[in-house]
Amino acid sequence: MRMGSLFSGIGGLELGLEAALGAETIWQVENNAYARRVLEKHWPNTKRYEDVGEVGRRSLEPVELICGGFPCQGASNAGKRKGLEDERSGLWFEYARIICELEPRWVVVENVPGLSSRGLDQVLGSLASLGYSAAWDCLSAAAVGAFHVRDRLFIVAWKEMADAHLEGLEERESERRSLPPKLSSAMRARGEGGAHWFTEPNVGRVANGVPSRVDRLRCLGNAVVPQCSYVIGMWLLQIKQWLEEQ
Repeated sequence: MRMGSLFSGIGGLELGLEAALGAETIWQVENNAYARRVLEKHWPNTKRYEDVGEVGRRSLEPVELICGGFPCQGASNAGKRKGLEDERSGLWFEYARIICELEPRWVVVENVPGLSSRGLDQVLGSLASLGYSAAWDCLSAAAVGAFHVRDRLFIVAWKEMADAHLEGLEERESERRSLPPKLSSAMRARGEGGAHWFTEPNVGRVANGVPSRVDRLRCLGNAVVPQCSYVIGMWLLQIKQWLEEQ
């Protein structure tokens, strides 16, 4: 599976999805220079771009999956809680534009739980208008063995017409179908993410002399826990299997 990443940060989302799906990250888009250096170290052969507003069909290669966690400031409980009216969180509409232009089969979106009351309806509406069905739920780092909670909202969306085209399935009338019960608890299953971590990295919160300490803390604070994105990848595979059985 070929994958592209928007708002890549230091690559936690694609790291877990690669492990779960056997995917290859073809391109990444990230505007933070320090984060791009981290990406370059771990994905040396992947194309990178800086500005989501300047990329699209003409610059990005076609992929089956686009993933990304767009800025959360407007959805967060901290701050002014403006939702997608916030200039930074409003970059979701650039995300949606890129989905429209590239038409991937799958989309994975990550954000803070506050999005559920500050913009989730608009995100799902955007996806629906582009022909995507979606399922969503919250997953915490603690659920995959971490010693901190770090709740995050994940959306897995798929384009059913793409399924019909790529898999040769018969075209049928669209109907609203509920996901199988096992999927509703899949994202909270501790067993999918591995055992508890022996320790968490020391990020030097009060130590002096740690190189790029502020940049490291900022990137870690924004990052997706790879064990969480691994669970999301397994969830995507379950949805894929369910779709093929319909």
